[in-house]
Amino acid sequence: MDKDNRVWRTGYTTGSCAAGAAKAAALALLTGEVVSQVTIALPAGGQLNLNVAWVEKNEGSCRAAVVKDAGDDPDVTHGLTIVAEVCLEGSALVITGGQGVGTVTKPGLAVPVGESAINPVPRQMIEREVREILGQRGARVVISAPGGEVLAQRTMNPRLGILGGISILGTSGIVRPMSEEAYRRSLVPQIDQALALGYQALVLTPGHLGVKKALQLGLPQEAIIETSNFIGSMLEECAQRPVEAVLLLGHLGKLVKVAAGIFHTLGKLADGRRETIAAHAALAGAPREVIRQLMNMNTSEEAVEILGKTGYHSVFHHLAAAASQRAAAYSGDKFMVGTLMYALNGDVVGYDQGACQIGRKLGWQLPLR
Repeated sequence: MDKDNRVWRTGYTTGSCAAGAAKAAALALLTGEVVSQVTIALPAGGQLNLNVAWVEKNEGSCRAAVVKDAGDDPDVTHGLTIVAEVCLEGSALVITGGQGVGTVTKPGLAVPVGESAINPVPRQMIEREVREILGQRGARVVISAPGGEVLAQRTMNPRLGILGGISILGTSGIVRPMSEEAYRRSLVPQIDQALALGYQALVLTPGHLGVKKALQLGLPQEAIIETSNFIGSMLEECAQRPVEAVLLLGHLGKLVKVAAGIFHTLGKLADGRRETIAAHAALAGAPREVIRQLMNMNTSEEAVEILGKTGYHSVFHHLAAAASQRAAAYSGDKFMVGTLMYALNGDVVGYDQGACQIGRKLGWQLPLR
């Protein structure tokens, strides 16, 4: 319930859908019974009732479908049909992906390279529900998501090297609406994948523009990590892993906040960009009129023109160094930190020596000293 007394409706994961569809298909295969609803067990305890959209009986196999309902969460897979086909074969239970379910092509994820992107907990859920119906009989379960190939382009899958469709996900089986924590967790596998590919110096950037800029500079795509507004959380995740260096790369409006010690950069939670830029300009000796102009900015981008015209452009270098110092301290000094910030037109406006050192190590094409 929010401040307006609205009750937010929960939903269920693609993993729950797959488990429910597999159970309905297994039931039709073994007994011939066609059901309109199934009950599955949730990983942390409790049960979930799922409506079965349809069941199709074929010679030697059965298919069933559950439509994903994300509740009030803005999930791109809301309304997607998850299909499970079950057939009796062999002596083991084999679970794999079909149309619309991606394939893992890069290391560092929870699923090995070459396998379908069905995460461990959903696999366990599917196996539990199918075993409840089939016992120890051997079977092959194919999970499909028609249309998943298109939807996957709106997820992190292409960046993570999951090709051809969506992932079957979920650790609890339940989708909690507007879950910031779930989104933050979805960003973390980028770090593990970069490490698995041999990169111990990483580039952390808040979003797509930062990724584009990093690629323009010649930085390796596999080492680039999107943080969204969770710069602090992603630094903490890096500190728990064998990361040796982090290059913070982003628009000055985001990284000036880090220089002020703000590590969740969503604007409505915390700001201070004008004050931070003005304070560093004052430390550099800028006159009162320059400080006044900085304090009256509508956007931090205006500082580029103000400081450039008045001869104080080096303030951005000081801000970059301050961001690095804050980030290193926040991370317990577990690794080197460098910072590079750019303006909206793509021009690099500020950087520190740490950025130069890390950038050269990663092979960037930027003639900075």
